[in-house]
This record gives sequence, structure tokens and C-alpha cells, in this order.
Amino acid sequence: MIGPIVAKLGVLKAGKLLPQQDQREVALHYVIGVLCFLACMAAMVVMASDRAAHGWSRDIRAEVTVQVRPTGLESGSIAAAKAAEVLAGVKGVGQVTALEPEKAKDLIKPWLGDAVLDDLPIPNLVEVTLDQRHPATTQAMMNALTDASIDASIDDHSTWLKDVEQSALTIRLISLGIFFIIFSATGAVVGFATRAGLTARADIVDVLSLCGASDIFIAERFQWRFARMAFESGLLGAGLAGAVMALIKATGSSQSFAIALPFSWSDLLILIPCPFLVALIGALTARMVTLRLLAQHD
Repeated sequence: MIGPIVAKLGVLKAGKLLPQQDQREVALHYVIGVLCFLACMAAMVVMASDRAAHGWSRDIRAEVTVQVRPTGLESGSIAAAKAAEVLAGVKGVGQVTALEPEKAKDLIKPWLGDAVLDDLPIPNLVEVTLDQRHPATTQAMMNALTDASIDASIDDHSTWLKDVEQSALTIRLISLGIFFIIFSATGAVVGFATRAGLTARADIVDVLSLCGASDIFIAERFQWRFARMAFESGLLGAGLAGAVMALIKATGSSQSFAIALPFSWSDLLILIPCPFLVALIGALTARMVTLRLLAQHD
């Protein structure tokens, strides 16, 4: 019995308890790398969707549409021009433009078509761009129009703003959910691999136990082995995700895609902690699984 133990100890002394390369772990490298790639893409989608939501909200808050109803014998164009002049004098209002009837038709045409427009009265609209730092309130603009005896209604796009913010929140929550699910799956994969690796090396673990090695010592061997492997896989996945995002930015995505998900080069910074985070998950998972299995073995 002494001979086999001495032989095993020689192997351990040579540092071969957990070989640097194991063909059985190639598939595990691939799986962890793919999971990290998906997690990084989900994280960048969260940042891009949050940026898009803030941009949409800012644009909606910065503009107000005023519908003017002519009174007496004045025409709609004259009433809109008068309203534009009044609104331009309100504090907190930037640019004011009274829309021409033809431009108003162009705004309605995609919704109703050409055939119906000839039979409908075209509203007299005024576009108002607010000061971004100190925007005028809807009440202040309405008071100015009322004082000038102008019959008008103001649409501050609050209904659209609520829909945009709700949609953006939904996208962020879904992306965050995917992100955490993927990282939990990474921990589960590392845990399964640790269990399989410990089972495959049960004879070495028995020799270490007979020689008086503590469970902590054995667990540390697996901990650092899988931490290194997870770090390499995480680095590969994060690098691939960064390459995909850089390709999207460099080739110039379509305008609709850029509006929905406006990626920024600064988003690449979120990829830096990914390899370290997945390595931490791998180390902690491997340590806990190893200690639990050794406790059951004892």
C-alpha cells in the first residue's frame, strides 16, 4: 500500500494534481465563453436601451405642439402666426415655428392617406422647442395664449412619454434578467465541471486525504484551476462581444437600429470586469462544490 501512495505523492509534488491542459475541458471552455459572450451582449444592450430611452424622453420633453383654432374672420395661417409670436415671448421657450398647411398635410398623410386629406380640415399647428435648461411650463404658455385671446390647445406629449418610458423600463428589465440568468448558468456549469473533475480524480483525493491534506487544501487546488479556466473563457467571450459591437459601430448600422440601440464606444468599458467576475464565480463555485463533496465523502 505504501508503494502506490509514494508514487501518487511524486505526481502531486510535480504539480500534476490538476493538469494545465485537459482535453475533457475543451467543451467547458467553449460553453463558458459562449455564456460570457451572451452576458456581455446583454449588458451592452441594457446600456444602449437606457441611453435610447433617455434620448427619446429628452426629445419628447423638449418639444410641444400647439393646435390653434381661428376666431372671427381670421384665417388659420394668420391665427397660427399670431400664436407663434405670442409663444416666442414666453420665458423658457426656444424656437417657435408655425407649420404651413402643406407641411401639416405631410405629417398626417402616413396615417390617413392622400384620398382622405382633401375632405378633412387641416389643423393649424405650431411647433414649440423648449429651452433645455429652463423649459417653460404648459401652464405658462397656456396663460400667454389666453391673455392674447387665442383659442388653442397644447399637447405636451405626456401620453407618448409614458409609453416610451414604460417600454424602455421593460427592455432594461428583460436584458438584466437575461444577464443574471446567463451568469447563474455559468456558475451551474462550473459546479457541474468541478463535480466531474473531482470524481475523475477521486484516487488522488483519497491519497491526499490519507496523507493528512485538509479539505481546504484540496478545495484550493480546484478553486484556482477553475478560476483560471473561467477567466480565459470570460476573456474570450468578452473580446468576441467587443468585436461584434465594434463591427456594428464601424460598418454603420441602419438608422432605425441606431435609434433603437445607440451603442457607444464607451460601452466597451463594461466588458473589462467580465473575465474577473466570471473567474470569481468559477472560484467560489468550485470551492463550495469541492468542500461539499469532500464533506459527504468523509
